[in-house]
Amino acid sequence: MRNWIGRVVGGIALLVVAAIAVAQYPAKPITIIVPFPTATASDLIARILATELSSAMGQPVVVQNRPGGNSAIGAAAVASAPPDGYTLLLATAGTVALPALVKLLPYDTLQDLVPISTLSRFALFLYINAELPIRTLPELFDYARANPGKLNYATGNPVGIAASAQLFSLAGNLRLVHVPYKGEPAGVLDLAANRVQLMFSTPSSADTFVKTGKVRVLATNLPQRAPFAPDVPSVNEFIPKFSMTAWAGLMGPKGIPKEVVDRLSREVMAALNRPQTKEKFDQLQFMGNTSTPEEFSAFFKEQVDLYSRVLREAGVQPE
Repeated sequence: MRNWIGRVVGGIALLVVAAIAVAQYPAKPITIIVPFPTATASDLIARILATELSSAMGQPVVVQNRPGGNSAIGAAAVASAPPDGYTLLLATAGTVALPALVKLLPYDTLQDLVPISTLSRFALFLYINAELPIRTLPELFDYARANPGKLNYATGNPVGIAASAQLFSLAGNLRLVHVPYKGEPAGVLDLAANRVQLMFSTPSSADTFVKTGKVRVLATNLPQRAPFAPDVPSVNEFIPKFSMTAWAGLMGPKGIPKEVVDRLSREVMAALNRPQTKEKFDQLQFMGNTSTPEEFSAFFKEQVDLYSRVLREAGVQPE
C-alpha cells in the first residue's frame, strides 16, 4: 500500500514539474537545426525567424547547421532530441522526400516529427550555364537528346533531386549525369564554372551569377510565373503535369507538449506578420506562409504521399 501511494505521489510530482516547465517556457535558449549549409534558402529563413523569435520570447534562438545525408542528419538530431521545445527543425519539402530517397532512415518521418507551423513557400528556378546555346526549356530538351550523357546536372537538396527527376522523367529520352552536392551554394559555384551545366536552385543562391552573366534562368517550378520574375515561364507552360513545390516549416520531436507547440505556432505567425519580416522575405524572394499545427500536419502528410509517388514514377530508387 505504501509503495502504491509513493508511486502515485511521485507521478503527481512529475506532472507538476512538467506543468511548471511548460508554463515557464522558454526558460533557456532554443536551437533551430537547419539540415543544410549556411547561405541556403532554409538557413536564411531560419535566421530571419530566429531573430524575431528571440525578441518576442525573451530567450536567444540559435541556428545550428547540420548538413548531410540529404537533410537526414539534421532531421534525425531533432527526432531524437528531448521533447521539451528547445530543439526544433527547419523542415523543408526535402524532409518529406527523404523516405523515397533513403532506405533506412533512423526515424519515422510521420511519427517522430511534430508539425508546428509552415513558414514559407519559395520558388526554385532551373538555371543553366550561360555558355550553352540554350534559351528555352524545349531547347534544353532538344540539346540533351542530341548530346546524350554530356550534360551534368547538380542537386543541392532533396527538392532539387525530386524536381529534376520529375522534369527529366516527363521530358523523356534524356540521358544526363547527376552530380549531388551537400547544399545549393557549392552546386551553383560549379554551375557558374561550367563543371555542371544545369541545376534547380533558389534565387538567393544563384541570382548573383545571373547578374554577372555566368548562368541563365530557363523556368520556375511554381505552378505559374513568379510575381518577382514575370518574364520567366513556369515549367507547367511546357509540361502541365509538373508538380513540385518548395516550402519550409518548423517542426519538433514527438512528445513535445501541445501547449509549447501552440505557443510556438502563435509566435511564428506573429513574427511572419511583422513588417520587417515581410520586407526581409520580399528581398530574398520568399513568400511567407503560416499555418496552425493541424493545418501543417495535414499538409505534411499530403506532401509525403506526393513526393513518394512522384519519385517512384520518375524511377528514383532509395539508396
